[in-house]
Amino acid sequence: MSRALIIGAGGVAGVVIHKCCQNSEVFTDICIASRTKSKCDKFKEELQGKTKTNITTAQVNADNVPELVALMKEYKPDICINVALPYQDLHIMDACLECKVDYLDTANYEPEDTAKFEYSWQWAYRERFEKAGITAVLGSGFDPGVTGVFCAYAQKHYFDEINYIDILDCNGGDHGYPFATNFNPEINIREVSAKGSYIQDGKWVETEPMEIKRVYNFDQVGEKDMYLLHHEELESLALNIRGIKRIRFFMTFGQSYLTHLKCLENVGMTSIEPIMYEGKEIVPLQFLKAVLPDPASLGPRTKGKTNIGCIFQGKKDGQDKTYYVYNVCDHQECYKEVGSQAISYTTGVPAMIGAMMVLTGKWKKPGVYNVEEFDPDPFMEALNKWGLPWTENFNPVLVD
Repeated sequence: MSRALIIGAGGVAGVVIHKCCQNSEVFTDICIASRTKSKCDKFKEELQGKTKTNITTAQVNADNVPELVALMKEYKPDICINVALPYQDLHIMDACLECKVDYLDTANYEPEDTAKFEYSWQWAYRERFEKAGITAVLGSGFDPGVTGVFCAYAQKHYFDEINYIDILDCNGGDHGYPFATNFNPEINIREVSAKGSYIQDGKWVETEPMEIKRVYNFDQVGEKDMYLLHHEELESLALNIRGIKRIRFFMTFGQSYLTHLKCLENVGMTSIEPIMYEGKEIVPLQFLKAVLPDPASLGPRTKGKTNIGCIFQGKKDGQDKTYYVYNVCDHQECYKEVGSQAISYTTGVPAMIGAMMVLTGKWKKPGVYNVEEFDPDPFMEALNKWGLPWTENFNPVLVD
């Protein structure tokens, strides 16, 4: 018997809700809460009669801590799954502290007014969560999330020390639009237009946006251009994986996407600085988000596969060793199963699994943790069971 409060009603939330309902032995009750209650009700209607999970819905403003606290006190959840916006992480953590509810999210906090995302704000909650006797799991999506579990698994089973990690995120899907983003356009464009960075010998090395490009041949997808980006999990992996000298993160982009993005950037549409328009203050990027296709609408149109994984180089028993572990996900299969494309699916499934790990006691310890700080084995087993099977390669082609 466990109750989960799911905050958010976007594409990822939809997958989390479907997956919790498939796993009704663990998730006997869920409450879906969002600023727009009608979106929550829509999920409830879709699943009514198809699951043993008892579903309720609520309206809540995730920026408002007293509202969140009131909802938690009324619903009394065992865990809160935060699939709202990263700007809201700290408000939700505050409410969880006050109500002594376990917490899980899929992306680290970033302030709304600066495109800067790092763990420091959430790590600052460690002592308070320990004292309250509750668990917070940070970044239980795919990247961050599964990529961290892959690292913990590699460290536990195959390496004495891991010196190099390359995280490769390839989306070989085609939605047929000239330009659209696969998840929240605001977050996506902020991430892509920011400077790149990687960790070398314990220090951040900064690069210009899209400065470092490599070509890689991905299993079941083919050859793709990929670019080095800043990504949050590098920060925690650098602390938690033994022997690290360098960690990089690469993501694939097609030329059409990059050309459109450059053009939008050049005319100021990706800016997060407010401007005056017809006597009203607007943020260009938020306006652009309103114009672009809603990522949740891409599901029925998207064809192709994603391939996301980690390549490791290190030592075992004094010998050099390489290892590559990855998941391939099919956009159309995801749509058939839960009505979403693979980007939402690969984030939503690990959020459900992470919550299950906490609720079943496998990942339960007071404090604030990144996923790689827990035992990876039960999570890896659950990935195979719940729709994200993984493949191992002990002689991979290295990035360079």
